[in-house]
Amino acid sequence: MATDAQQACFEAGIKFGSLYHQFAGTPVSPRSTRSLETAIAESIENQPFCESVTVAIDDDAVAADIDHENGYTELSGHLLEVDMRIAYDGVTVSTRMEMEDGYPLMKLVEVVETDD
Repeated sequence: MATDAQQACFEAGIKFGSLYHQFAGTPVSPRSTRSLETAIAESIENQPFCESVTVAIDDDAVAADIDHENGYTELSGHLLEVDMRIAYDGVTVSTRMEMEDGYPLMKLVEVVETDD
C-alpha cells in the first residue's frame, strides 16, 4: 500500500505526463503563448488533487524556433517551465519542469506533510 506522500508524488507524475504528452506538438507563436499557457494550466487544474499549475512559455525561444513563413513552431519541452502543486490527504507536493542539461526534467521540489 502506498503512503499518502507516495500517492501525492504519483499524482504529480500523472499530471506531468498528461500535460507534456497532451500539449507537445501544439502550434504556438509569439502571439499565442499567453493563451496557450492559460489553456494548459486550466486543463491540468481540472484533474483530481491539483491545487495549482503555472505554465510559462519562453517567447524568445518560440520566436527563435520559427523556421518557416507560417509564423509558428511546435510546443516542446525546451519552450516550457511548469510549476505544479498537488495536495493529497494531508501531503502537499511541489513540482517543477525546467530544462536541465538539454532535457525538460520534471522533478519534485518539496514534499510537505501537514499535521492533522
